[in-house]
Amino acid sequence: MERSVDFSSEEQMQRVLGINDRNLPYLEALLGCDLYLKGNTVSCLSKDEMVVNRFLQLIAKLQKVAEHQHYFSEAEIFMEFQSLKHADVSLDELVQPQANDKPYILVHNRFAYPKNPRQESYIKSMEDSQIVFGIGPAGTGKTFLAVAYALSLLLSGKRHKLILTRPIVEAGENLGFLPGDLAQKINPYLRPLYDAMEAMISVQNIRRLEENGSIEISPLAYMRGRSLQNAIVILDEAQNTTKEQMQMFLTRLGENSNAIITGDISQVDLPRNKDSGLVHAMHILNGIEGLEFVLFDSHDVVRSRIVSRIIDAYAQDLNMQKRSSL
Repeated sequence: MERSVDFSSEEQMQRVLGINDRNLPYLEALLGCDLYLKGNTVSCLSKDEMVVNRFLQLIAKLQKVAEHQHYFSEAEIFMEFQSLKHADVSLDELVQPQANDKPYILVHNRFAYPKNPRQESYIKSMEDSQIVFGIGPAGTGKTFLAVAYALSLLLSGKRHKLILTRPIVEAGENLGFLPGDLAQKINPYLRPLYDAMEAMISVQNIRRLEENGSIEISPLAYMRGRSLQNAIVILDEAQNTTKEQMQMFLTRLGENSNAIITGDISQVDLPRNKDSGLVHAMHILNGIEGLEFVLFDSHDVVRSRIVSRIIDAYAQDLNMQKRSSL
């Protein structure tokens, strides 16, 4: 069975397939079929009708997204593939013109679009609620989207300050013996947040915003006693907060301030006698107006196929351990 898709232009084809068609082998591996190019047409050859339909859906989705972004990386192609896999979308829905009512984040003329329905819900929650919890495994985009949204508020003037914080849970190395001042000591712990910022704005702009006080980094312990006004605060790695720390953090918010809390409850590094403040918050804070929880799972992973499979393998092993202990 052979089906083909035409690209409207050579530029559109390059955006989807990459320069010198470098994305073609990855698409073949992802879809499980042979792909052939002739002019501005890409064809799929497979005996499996489901594979052919998935090829048509994926290429149609990539063509649509290519209207707003330049060349796709393998990771971005996988994101779109995952979103099709877990969202029951027909080919007709993809190729027909639709009103662009999906949420997005704009930072310095750069757009961050949701890659799946859960990310859409996450962006809408950040727009509508004062406090948002993004909880789930690595690679689901929860930290990246939180940083992008926080930067959009800061750079548009809607908030005067962006505060980045996280609990400092040491793993065999005492923070006090690390070299440098406070910012240099905790910078390695906040590296994922900086990576996300650097994907949206230049390092020079980040340094400038730090120097004028618009971006502040702070260990969670240093938040005690503060009252935050006109600020957007990101608490990362929140699974490593204690119940007392989480309560302290959530009660810091003042007028016109927002908080985004991200964490993965499968990776708690607290001592065994300490309960996670994030897990505790999930149990007691549901239903509070202005506060929302968005729960991601392995189906929402947009980093790579192998990360999604690793998460599933660990979850399966944990379930087996629980059953064997009963």
